[in-house]
Amino acid sequence: MQQSTSQTPDERTWAMFCHLSALAGYMIPFGSVIGPLIIWSIKKNEYPSLDQHGKEALNFQITILILKIISIILWIVFIGFMLFGALVIFNIIMIIIASIKANNGERFSYPLSIRFIS
Repeated sequence: MQQSTSQTPDERTWAMFCHLSALAGYMIPFGSVIGPLIIWSIKKNEYPSLDQHGKEALNFQITILILKIISIILWIVFIGFMLFGALVIFNIIMIIIASIKANNGERFSYPLSIRFIS
């Protein structure tokens, strides 16, 4: 993806934090959605590119949350354990990639993300 030269270092840093804040979900219930939501809500008007990064992070984390709930339900048939583990690993990898891209001033679109917020 192309790099945007009009972004300030602060804007790129906040975009990175927007993605990284999803890691709060591993310490706080629903933190993976609450973290990006707070940063996006507060900073989206101040930094134009943060609006896109915030929407991407929120859409992906809501999608992952739904998939984790489905995998927990599937624990009954024992496939859910593997699915849940794969989702955790996939989520962490995608958060890291998105954070690096955001810090470089690039746009990132999460794979498998359902567009709840457009």
